[in-house]
Amino acid sequence: MERREYVKAGATMAAAVILSAGLGGCINIAAPDEPIVIELNVNIRQEVIYRLAEDAANTIEENADIF
Repeated sequence: MERREYVKAGATMAAAVILSAGLGGCINIAAPDEPIVIELNVNIRQEVIYRLAEDAANTIEENADIF
């Protein structure tokens, strides 16, 4: 690298350091006053019906003389 490129790279790094130092005081991390609520509305009815239907089909096949 030539001397100009080193100077340009150094100036860019210096500018980045100055800008990042200025932003250091702006970032605050704090816990919220109210609890975080996550609502999960999950529909498991379909799976339960499927399992019951499968069990019923197996029972009918195993006990064909009853039905």
